[in-house]
Amino acid sequence: MLELRPDSADPLVNQIINGLRELIENQTLKPGAKVPSIRAFAATYSVSTFTVVEAYDRLVAQGLLVSRGNAGFFVNRAVPERIDAQNETEPDKPAFNSEWYLQQIFESRQLTFKPGCGWLPNDWMFEDGLRRGMRQVAGSVMELSGYGDPMGLLELRSLTAQNLQQDLRIVANPSQLMLTHGASQALDLAVRTLVRPGDVVLVDDPGYPNLMSILRFQGATLIGVPRTPAGYDLDHLERLLLQHRPTVFFTQPHLHSPTCSRTPLAQLHRLLQLAVQHNFRLVENNLYADMMAAPLPCLSSLDQLQQVVYVGSYSKSISPNVRVGYMLANPQLIQQLLQLKMRSGLTTSQVMERVVYAAITDGRWRKHLKRLRQRLAEAHHEVSRQLTRLGLEIFVESDEGMYLWARHPQIADSTALVDDALDNGIMLGPGQLFMVDSQATGWMRFNVAFSTDPALWRQLGPLFARHSRNDSV
Repeated sequence: MLELRPDSADPLVNQIINGLRELIENQTLKPGAKVPSIRAFAATYSVSTFTVVEAYDRLVAQGLLVSRGNAGFFVNRAVPERIDAQNETEPDKPAFNSEWYLQQIFESRQLTFKPGCGWLPNDWMFEDGLRRGMRQVAGSVMELSGYGDPMGLLELRSLTAQNLQQDLRIVANPSQLMLTHGASQALDLAVRTLVRPGDVVLVDDPGYPNLMSILRFQGATLIGVPRTPAGYDLDHLERLLLQHRPTVFFTQPHLHSPTCSRTPLAQLHRLLQLAVQHNFRLVENNLYADMMAAPLPCLSSLDQLQQVVYVGSYSKSISPNVRVGYMLANPQLIQQLLQLKMRSGLTTSQVMERVVYAAITDGRWRKHLKRLRQRLAEAHHEVSRQLTRLGLEIFVESDEGMYLWARHPQIADSTALVDDALDNGIMLGPGQLFMVDSQATGWMRFNVAFSTDPALWRQLGPLFARHSRNDSV
């Protein structure tokens, strides 16, 4: 179908885009025709799946292809009317399709090993407490008709606010706390309320791919703030503020994904000063707060929700199937967020909110969290040992949270390694997924809870050795 030239100065991504575009324009590929799957295309032309993802993503953005759930990619039936317009506008930068990767790779639960996934093993979750909560709710007298409170179940909001004040010193009443369908909905509501198309928005780099996708869909221009082992690169941040005048900074100060780095108190104070000085809001994602051995000061506790919006979730520590998150903001802003929540999805599930409330008022909830932190600390120690043994550099040593961010000094681009591992039944977390500009990188994210099996490292050892040799040739 296409002729790709790996030795050409023109990147393979551009060659794929231009080749498919030509076939679509001359109707060799007719409107409605299915194009090869990403994996099939990559195998046929001996290119990385990431390269194909990037090309297909841009063709979808240009309106030449459409993605249909699990069915695959098809030529847009409306493509004849779109071609002229697309000739006039071309995205400045390719975007790695995180949605495709998350659906096709991260959700491939049948794989033998999943060190690149973003959840905890079943037996690490609060399954017993969740089942007890479900039985308790099922046996209770509860109105099942109609909708719940638009803000979410009052009992759960009150208890969450109480716990946040006790553990993190965030002082807020329940009227400032809104329950959401997981942290993802909370971030989506924050994006659609605070960001307008064309706005410059700061994000952690590396950072949270789902958030980046939401922001790009909103039409924001993303600027990455480099993360260091010691938190933010504040000098770089100040230069970005002067140059770009952003409207919002979406950030994860503590147990940051993917690096697991933490932000010192002095940096948090300075970031709040900069937010006031340069008039931008902060959205603080604190998904992994339950995994911290001891609570750390956060932006919201220092600011008390004046410039900061706080996002949290119960999904990470109870179960990923529990889609109950929450967000806190000042009274005026929380009302704007509530109105958008109602317009876009009405209320959240009061049934699930009651289940979560029952689970976290279970006498074994605190013991579960303590045991979870112990298991994560033990896993960090073991996985760090294995990574170091294989010659990898670890971004920051940790004994909390779910992740380690690591790279092999002789592997500059992990994409071929990730593809090779996938063929061997191993899901790795490619660093490219987490980079703001989707550039190739040797960094990878390891979920320590899924990385302690000795059999995994027996397979990864030869893969790292082979790819490090290939890169050094």
